[in-house]
This record gives sequence, C-alpha cells and structure tokens, in this order.
Amino acid sequence: MENFALRRCLALSGALASALLATAAFGAGPAPGRPPEPPSVEFGEMYQAVEMAGLYPDQKTFADAIPDKPPAQLLADYERQKRKAGFDLKAFVSQHFALPARKSPAYEIRSQQSVGEYIARTWNVLQRQPDEVEDYSSLLPLPRPYVVPGGRFSEIYYWDTYFTMLGLERDGRHDLALDMLENMASLIDRYGHIPNGNRSYYLSRSQPPFFSAMVELIAARDGDAVFLRFLPEMQAEYDYWMEGAKTLAPGAAHRHVVRLRDGTLLNRYWDDRDAPRDESYRADVETAQQSGRVATQLYRDLRAGAETGWDFSSRWLADGKTLGTIRTTALAPVDLNALMVHLERVLAKAYRLKGSAAQSRFYEQQADNRAAAMRRLMWNGPAKVFCDYLWEQGRPSDTISAATVFPLYFGIATQAQTYAVAASLRRTLLEPGGLGTTNMQSGQQWDRPNGWAPLQWLAINGVAAYGEDRLARDIARRWLRRNIDAYEESGVLLEKYDVEAAVSHGGGGGEYPLQVGFGWTNGVLGELMARYPREAAEALQPGGAVAP
Repeated sequence: MENFALRRCLALSGALASALLATAAFGAGPAPGRPPEPPSVEFGEMYQAVEMAGLYPDQKTFADAIPDKPPAQLLADYERQKRKAGFDLKAFVSQHFALPARKSPAYEIRSQQSVGEYIARTWNVLQRQPDEVEDYSSLLPLPRPYVVPGGRFSEIYYWDTYFTMLGLERDGRHDLALDMLENMASLIDRYGHIPNGNRSYYLSRSQPPFFSAMVELIAARDGDAVFLRFLPEMQAEYDYWMEGAKTLAPGAAHRHVVRLRDGTLLNRYWDDRDAPRDESYRADVETAQQSGRVATQLYRDLRAGAETGWDFSSRWLADGKTLGTIRTTALAPVDLNALMVHLERVLAKAYRLKGSAAQSRFYEQQADNRAAAMRRLMWNGPAKVFCDYLWEQGRPSDTISAATVFPLYFGIATQAQTYAVAASLRRTLLEPGGLGTTNMQSGQQWDRPNGWAPLQWLAINGVAAYGEDRLARDIARRWLRRNIDAYEESGVLLEKYDVEAAVSHGGGGGEYPLQVGFGWTNGVLGELMARYPREAAEALQPGGAVAP
C-alpha cells in the first residue's frame, strides 16, 4: 500500500486551507469556525423574490449562482434599486449573478461505444478537480478530485458516493475512489458531519450514513489500517447522529435521536432548519400553502425528507399520496437504523484493531441492541417485510418499500425473516425491469413505477447473502436488461428507470426532470455486469430474454 499516512496528512492540510480560504472569501460573512450560511439567509428578501418569481425553471439554479459582490452589498443595492420605477428583477439578477456551469453526458445514439466503454469514459465527464474557492459561492470546496452524479447535480452527494465508488473500484480507478473517501473525511473534519452535498444550503442536514461502508470498501483493498486512519471521522459521524442521546428522556426525541418509552434508542431523519429549502424554495412555499399545516413543521419534514435520499416517497406521507402530509420526523426509518448498526459494528472493529477493548465491546453491544430492536419493532408481520417505525404511535408503518432489504444487506435479519422478505419482494415489488421502490403510485419519484440503482444493489446482495441466489440473479437480470435496452436507444445512462413499463425508458415524477449521467447507475451497472456475466451477455444481445 502506498504511503497512506502522507496522503491523509496532505488531504487534511488541503481541506483546512480550503476552509480558511472559504471563510476569508466571505469577508464580513461567517466568522472563523462558523459554517457558511445558505444563499436564502445571505440574500434574504431578494432570494425569496427571485425564487417566488420563477425566474429559472430549476430552482436550484439560483441557489448555485455566483454573485459578483459580497452578499451584504448586493442586498443593499437590491433594496435601493427595487424602489425605483421600472425595476427589472431579472435584469438585476443577470447583471450580478453568474449562472452555474453544467457538464454532463449528452443524449446521442450509440455507435460503436459499448455500455462498458460508456461507463469508463463517463467517469472523466463527471469528474471534477479540487475546488478553487470562488468568492460568495454556495459550493463548499473539496481538496481532492471527485465525481458528481450528473445533470443538475454538479456537486458531490453523500450516499450517491458509495455506489459511485463501487464502479470506480471496478474500473480500476482506486485512487479516485480513495479521493472520494478523503473528501468525505474532510467534510467531517470541517463541519462535524457529511452534509447532503457540498453546498452551504445542504449543511443543515446529512444523508443516509454510508461513510463506514466507504471505509470498508477501501479497506478491502488497502487493508485494516484504513479503519484506524478514518476512526476519528467515523466517531465524529456517530456523535453527530447520536447527539443528545445520553440525556434523552423516554418517549422523547431530539434532532436525529428517538428514545422509545421502554428506553430503546433509534434514529430518525432531521434537518436543523425549518424554512423552505434553497434548492426548492418556491415548491416548498406552495406545498405549505396548500397543506394548511404550520409552515415551519412542514418545512422541517420536507427537509428531513431530503435527508433520507428518498425525496420524496409515500414512505414519508401520512396519506401515502399527498406531499403536504409528509411526516418524516415521526418515523424511525429501517434503512437509517440498519446503516447505524453497520457504523456501530465498524467502530467496534476499528477500536478492536486499535487495542481499545472496552470501546469495542461498547459499540458491539450498541449494534446488537439496535439490531434486536429492529427485528422486534420494524417487522411488519402481516406484510412480512421490514418497515419504518412510527415511534409516537408505537407500530411499524404499513408502507411496503424496497427499504426492507437494508436489514438483509447489513446482516440484521434472521433467516426466517429473509425467506419471508424474499417471498414478499417476488409478490409485491419485482417488476419486468427490476425491483420497484414501493407499492404506491403517488407521483413522487421514489415510488412506483420507478426503480433505482442503489436499491437493486442492496436487494441483490442482501438476498444473496442469505442464500436466495435465484431471486438475486432474477433481479440482476431484469435490471441489466432495463438499463442496457434504454442505453441502446438513447446512448446514455439515467438516474432512474420505469421498471413496470413494457418498453425500457427512464423514470419520472418528482421535483425536476430526468437527469443524465449517472454516477450511481454507472457504478451499480458496471459491478452487476462483472458479477453476473451470463445475464449481462444475454442483456447485450438484441431481443435477449426478459422476465415476464
């Protein structure tokens, strides 16, 4: 293994330098040691006016735009100008803000480029170099090269990164995969957690905590020393998600932590802000107006829903179909708690390697306690699947979703539960193009008829780990065919697919148009093609066999 300690030192030095430069760039803005504010706070009324006027089709555009002056000066200028007759808001914004550059693969009919070649070449299209600090930008600079998902997503995203790293490792890009991990660690070092993405407006929340899985992925090649190298960041990540747990009373919740009446500790999704999201400002305001709910409560649940990575899904909706009924903070999600079990187990291993036996036993016990609670509380007996837990009501949710595979992937389910889950997947979520996301059609993108690459990967590996090889191979075969057929038609890979349609095409629904790229689709598809070569060969043949 190369000099990992030296690389780590250099990476952290670069991260600290970037953080100091970013702080300096804000001038009279954030004080040293204080995270930067999101544009909606920096620009206040002006930001609200721009987003509510709908100047850009995608609300994320203005959140990513770069002003030509310090925010305080621009805001003062806006206050003066808006009082003048004939004030043109769009002209004012065009004069003072540079729109973000977007770089993504373009649609084109495939010629001689195989899907494997497309994936290998697309890493270069999606790769970004270490960030130069841009004055007043919402971008949080990263010290190492990184890969973005694609399309409108021109920054790194937390849980996307794990599945992208799978593909990088498969394609011999280990150095870049390691760079991705180093970037994640630098975010923890600076902010105490990994934000949703490296934007200031994402700092108030995180995303599904896959950092320990990323560490494990790199350690599979570079050895157990990796667990020790990143132990401080894994501990900081755990402390972020568990903040407030020690003093939490039974039946209460604080930020990401819930303590049930019997003392059981679980985690939930949360966001520290209760205002409209910068990247979906107008949509959130309109949802609040239509809901009739207290706006701050709704905004909190919308933001927490964004932290889930499933933004949005019937999983979070009280009536299963209306966004205004979102209740994310009322749920202890099965996927989040499975990830926390994994983090606890990896911490136990890291402390054991360090020689800290007491701490190792502590985290092993925490993992065992949480896993037992999940098997007991999150098991929906009638549906025979794992479900999110309604912690205030004391019962599992009725929503059937692909999140049921997380306890399988992370080795939490019993063998009997796995057999039952496998049967339920075949009966309720297995579609011609792969595994569906939920059994509800709400118009949200994390519902039927859409299928998503990370869920296919987790399901295939989860059921296979318990001996359900036939189901694993069947899901893989269907997903491979869906992806490859769509690629043959368009020449690109997409963020999501309609898995129910007879003809292969991208999925729909949600807050923005279908995106091209796409990091986690590329990563999972490349891995599945390597793991299931016979099914991949069938999918690559015109008219190859497809499950009914």
